Amino acid sequence: MTTFNKSFTQQEPIPEAGIERAVAVMRSGRLHRYNAAAGEATETELLEQEFAAYQGSRYCLACASGGYALHVAMRAVGVQPGDKVLCNAFTLAPVPGAIHNAGGVPVFVETTDDFTIDLDDLEHKAAAEDVHYLLLSHMRGHLADMDRLMAICNRHGVIVIEDCAHTMGASWNGKKSGSFGRVGCFSTQTYKHMNSGEGGFLTTDDDEVMARAIIYSGSYMLYERHLAAPPRDVFARIRFETPNYSGRMDNLRAAILRPQLAGLDEQCRRWNALYRVTEAGLRQIPCLRLPERPAAEQFVASSIQFSLPDQREADIRRFLERCEARGVPLKWFGDADPKGYTSRFDSWQYLGEPPSLPHTERVLATMCDMRLPLTFDEADCRLITRIIAEVCDELFSSAAPGAHAN
Repeated sequence: MTTFNKSFTQQEPIPEAGIERAVAVMRSGRLHRYNAAAGEATETELLEQEFAAYQGSRYCLACASGGYALHVAMRAVGVQPGDKVLCNAFTLAPVPGAIHNAGGVPVFVETTDDFTIDLDDLEHKAAAEDVHYLLLSHMRGHLADMDRLMAICNRHGVIVIEDCAHTMGASWNGKKSGSFGRVGCFSTQTYKHMNSGEGGFLTTDDDEVMARAIIYSGSYMLYERHLAAPPRDVFARIRFETPNYSGRMDNLRAAILRPQLAGLDEQCRRWNALYRVTEAGLRQIPCLRLPERPAAEQFVASSIQFSLPDQREADIRRFLERCEARGVPLKWFGDADPKGYTSRFDSWQYLGEPPSLPHTERVLATMCDMRLPLTFDEADCRLITRIIAEVCDELFSSAAPGAHAN
């Protein structure tokens, strides 16, 4: 019986240029972002400037984590305790966690069969008079129709914050993910598109939003040291009324990230090559359904998702067990018991009674998720899909034709 022997969580090493810069920072002892010799631009300042240019944004703030960037973004756009914040029902725990941290109340929006936010349900919920914010999670790298989404939000006066943890480098109709809403937030946690262990970015074109975010991050009135920031006069009032939440990135992580940013587009190309090989193999398996991805979506696929439509929970569990026994661990968002990062909206009990979201429940009940690390090659992807096909044939070969929706 063929098995797969590589790790799904093994990342590529940090580029040598990043290691050299990190060693230079450590030798200098100047790890804090504001600790620099006279006239010297720190690694963090330069990284912010470079990421803003990459995004096509006026401003960028480097943060200690993507979750911190989300929290600060909501505070900076005006979310107050008790405010309702729309958000995807299919997302990861840091997203509702950031809303809760800002004092907001999550209002979950249904999920489509293609794993994006349901725009019909968004239209309905955005029309409520007491809803003014959307924290949009581009979950697992799937972009909704951003033109229609922004038209809905603009029509109802809803401010959009984009969670781009899984879409760094992606775009919709040529416009970068993270540049549609008032604020874009990104993660550089190990399993994201750039790796600093933990870290993140906040980008915006809004002067006041960025000024607040910089003060929130803990600038100690050293905001003039930011190269990708609004003019000094914007801070005149904001600096006295904005608290310090201390969530800065340090120079060590910035040094690791700058060479990765320079190579990001090539990394995105490699991820998509792996995705296309994996997608082609999975589409040959009759019992699976893969999402349809529109031509307008220029995605970055560092993972792949598929569903097992109409399969019972017991059969899905057997499928997962047999795949894992052959070296292909898949994550399942249908499990009532949260495991690892796969918690779902009805397991976040700190939010109170879970809402009724029947479509999301149905979608997640049969959805499987698999990482595609760049330590894999195309032959690995073909072997993985062969193993999944063999397991499906063992378990579901009697499935009725047409159960597969592609």
